[in-house]
Amino acid sequence: MKVLNTTEFRRNLSDFIQEVYEGNTSIVLGHHDKPRAVLIKYPDTYNEVFSDIANMNAYSGAFNFLADEPELYTKDDVKELYA
Repeated sequence: MKVLNTTEFRRNLSDFIQEVYEGNTSIVLGHHDKPRAVLIKYPDTYNEVFSDIANMNAYSGAFNFLADEPELYTKDDVKELYA
């Protein structure tokens, strides 16, 4: 993970915003190589039922990396159904 300092981020602000928007990536902003904030894409759709943070996580692409992860569990692994 690359951590950008605020000076570098300000210098190329529009480029970084475009990169996040078009590429569904996120950018970490930091100070002395320590993460302080993350820039993620605002959701294209918004569900009024969920909180703001749930919407941001669900629709921003922040968890797109999980698509490449193997499924660890199947329906047969569930012992009790709650929903």
